[in-house]
Amino acid sequence: MATITKAAVCRTTGKSLSIEDLELSEPQEDEVLVRVIATGVCHTDIGMRDAPDRVPKPIVLGHEGAGIVEKVGTAVRKVKPGDHVVMTFRSCGHCPNCRQGVTAYCDEIGTLNFAGQRSDGTTAFNDHGTAIHSHFFGQSSFATYAICSERNAIPVRQDVPLEILGPLGCGIQTGAGAILNSLKVTPGSDVGIFGVGSVGLAAVMAARLAGATTIIAIDTQRSRLDMATELGATHTIHAGHEDTFTRVAAISKRGLNFAVDTTGNLNVIRQAAEGLAARGVCGLINTAKGGDASVNILKMVLGGRSIRGIHEGDSNPDFFIPQLIEFYAQGRFPFDRLIRFYDLAGINVALDDMESGKTIKPVIRMPAAH
Repeated sequence: MATITKAAVCRTTGKSLSIEDLELSEPQEDEVLVRVIATGVCHTDIGMRDAPDRVPKPIVLGHEGAGIVEKVGTAVRKVKPGDHVVMTFRSCGHCPNCRQGVTAYCDEIGTLNFAGQRSDGTTAFNDHGTAIHSHFFGQSSFATYAICSERNAIPVRQDVPLEILGPLGCGIQTGAGAILNSLKVTPGSDVGIFGVGSVGLAAVMAARLAGATTIIAIDTQRSRLDMATELGATHTIHAGHEDTFTRVAAISKRGLNFAVDTTGNLNVIRQAAEGLAARGVCGLINTAKGGDASVNILKMVLGGRSIRGIHEGDSNPDFFIPQLIEFYAQGRFPFDRLIRFYDLAGINVALDDMESGKTIKPVIRMPAAH
C-alpha cells in the first residue's frame, strides 16, 4: 500500500520547488520507510536544482534528513520501527573501498546518489501514476516521508532533538570530518579555513576539538566571522577588506600546517597550498565546478606539501555521526547554533537565504505526516 507524502518537487531547472502530494511506494527488502522530522538544506540541493543535467527531473531533492523509522524491508536488520535515524549518503557496501570502511569513496557513489532511481530503475515517488525521480543521495528527504536503504540509515540516540540532526548527514560531517578524519589535525597545529559557511564552521569547531593552537577563519561576511570567533576561531580575516594571505603569513609565520578550502576559488586554493608550512596539507571540499588548479611544483616538492580532495569528510557515517552527536551532547560541538528553521511551505525562501548567505544552515521542519 502506497504512502501519501507531501514533498517539494524540482520540476524545472533553475525554478522554484513546488509543494505537492505524491505517492511513495513500499520499501523494498533492503529499504527503510522514514517519517521525516526535519531536513537540512545544503548547497548541493541548490546546485542540483540549477544544473540542467546532473540529476533527472522532476525529482525530490533533500539529503540531510532525520526522522523516525516507520517500516522496514524484510532483509533489514540494522534498524526497526520507532528508531530515530539520520539519513546520509548512499554507498554500495561491496566495493573495495566500502569493505575497508571508506564509504565516501564508494565505486558506485555517483550512480547511487545522483541517478534519481533505484538500481533496478524504479522510482519511489509517483504523481497519479507518473514517475517522480527519487533516491537523491539515497533518500530524497524534502518530504514528509522518505525511502532510504539500510546502509544510509544511521540509528542515533533518542535524547537529542531529531530536528537538529539532519545536517550531520552531509554538510556538518563533511566539515568536521575534513579536520578529524581526512587531515587528522594534531594538537598545536596552525589551521586555516577558507570560507566559513556551515561546512567551514563545522571545521572550526572540529579544529578546536582537535587541539589546534591557531585557527584562522577567512570569509567575506562579517556575521560568519563573528560566529567563527564564538565557535573557536583564534583569528578572523575579512577577505573583502584585507589581503588574505598577507594576514595569514603574519599570523602563522612558518605557514599553515593544515588548510581547508570550502570556496572553490582557484586562486585561493593555489595560494593556500603554496603557503603551507613544510609537510603541510591543503584539503579541498568544494569541487570548484570541475575547474583545474595550478600550483608551483617546486614549492610542493621541496616543502613536502600536498593537496588532497575530501569527500563527505572521509566519514564512515555509522561511527562518525554518533560520535558528533556525543560531542554535541557534551557541549563541545554546538552545531545547532548554525541552524535556522523553516516550514516546508517556505523551502524556496530557505534556499534563497542559504544562497545569499543570510542563513548559515537552513533546516526544513516537516508538517505532521498525513
